[in-house]
Amino acid sequence: MNTRRAAVVVSTLTALVLAGQVPGASAQGPAAEPPTTPVPLLAWAPCGTTAEATAAGVECATADLPMDYDEAGGERVQIAVARVAATDPANRIGSLFVNPGGPGGQFVTYLQQAGAGRFADLNARFDIVAFAPRGAAPSTPSIDCQVDPETQSIYSTPVPSPLDIDVDAYVAKVQGYVDACLSNNGEILEHVSTANVARDMDALRAAVGDEQLTYLGYSYGTFLGATYASLFPDDHRAMVLDGALDADEYVNDPLSGIATQTAGFETALARFTEACAVDQVACSGFGGADPLLAYDQLLAATEARPIPADAYPADPRPVTADDIRIVTSQLLYAKRNWGLLGAALAEAAAGDGSTVRALLDQVVHADAASTDRYFTIGASEQRYPQGDLEVYLDRGAESWASFPHFWFNSGYAEINYALWPAHDEDAFGGPFEVPESSATPLVIGTTYDPATPYSGAVRLVADLGNARLLTMEGDGHTAHGGKSACIDSSTEAYLIDGVLPAAGTVCRQETPFQAPLPTPTGTAAATQALTGLLLP
Repeated sequence: MNTRRAAVVVSTLTALVLAGQVPGASAQGPAAEPPTTPVPLLAWAPCGTTAEATAAGVECATADLPMDYDEAGGERVQIAVARVAATDPANRIGSLFVNPGGPGGQFVTYLQQAGAGRFADLNARFDIVAFAPRGAAPSTPSIDCQVDPETQSIYSTPVPSPLDIDVDAYVAKVQGYVDACLSNNGEILEHVSTANVARDMDALRAAVGDEQLTYLGYSYGTFLGATYASLFPDDHRAMVLDGALDADEYVNDPLSGIATQTAGFETALARFTEACAVDQVACSGFGGADPLLAYDQLLAATEARPIPADAYPADPRPVTADDIRIVTSQLLYAKRNWGLLGAALAEAAAGDGSTVRALLDQVVHADAASTDRYFTIGASEQRYPQGDLEVYLDRGAESWASFPHFWFNSGYAEINYALWPAHDEDAFGGPFEVPESSATPLVIGTTYDPATPYSGAVRLVADLGNARLLTMEGDGHTAHGGKSACIDSSTEAYLIDGVLPAAGTVCRQETPFQAPLPTPTGTAAATQALTGLLLP
């Protein structure tokens, strides 16, 4: 699920040995050190062209790095990098590397368009540096399965249930998607593990002249950070892992991890509908005294008769119940989107699905290849049980029974990983540990985070050993970045001065629940004006 979504999430399998391990990956200790690679030369220059929207002061470069660190003289990857120089150069500490999650997310485009943006306070003391991880455009080669994400990708619709699944047809559909990914992407698919991204990041750290890494990672970016700290324990000075996932579970027991996440989305929906009952103005009047019942009634009615979307002329197809569920899951990623979700649901309940359709078009499927990156990168390293389709059919039925709104997130969709043959031999499966001699990472968890539930942050701290937990009581995915002054000040004090918050520190979320302005009408212009809310 990802950072735009953090989207944070799943998987892999097939071609694994019966023990369930990716060939070549170690579950006992760090992977063997790769051959020494020359530090890449970064030729910084202003980004883009006059035809592209690029914020002032943003520079871009490309790092030439090995595709396979075991064959440093072989095929190459070109890693896109962007930076915004520190605004107080006399007191500059170094570079702050940021990663938004995914897998397959990148902040290069964000920096190009917004400059320091949400990192403005940190930009005084740090160059803000983003890079597009291998496989993610604008790095090359970039992964794109060249399919319609709505009808062919891992979370395509219609979503099957145990009442209607045609197993042969569904498996054939999955195989078609896997085949498209394999035929359209090539060798890079076997070299996109998080361990290789961590090796790239270490090369970039050296390239910008930093003796040690300073890092801020969100969502799946916390798995990247935990991997880096485990592989390069002496090479970080400060590391913030926000929206943390359980690194060991993510890579070694993804079936359990994705089920925990799906339960998190069910809890988030319950909290959203409870808030709607308390504040009907913020929720645009959706649901009256019982918004959860109204939500279920809306889904049932839409199952029987899809809702017209005529006010969105770019794609006026009627909206289905699956469409409503998918848009709901996306807007639950950030509490500041709750008002938009309430407005879209109120509009749909009144018989107009235009805003739901526009959000599907302009938000969920805006980057058609994002789901391809998410799937193939995860599939290169995560260790699913193999060999028995019944495991996934049973899990799909269990998910449908346990998670009545978001079962599409686990079970049947994971058959995609069962059929995936391309695995990275250099993947890292743990242990995820930070020795006492290393700088202590700051791990941030949000108590009602749907995408990376709070238990993942608690477990990551326990696994790392040398780590400090900072808690935000609140909703939505990730905590840093304008949601809590306490979280932001604690994060900045740690990154700048190395001062950890006191053990047991709990911060309160300050994000309001309010109706969107302007109220969405379903038109492209109104929806585009609202999509700026969607960065978690």
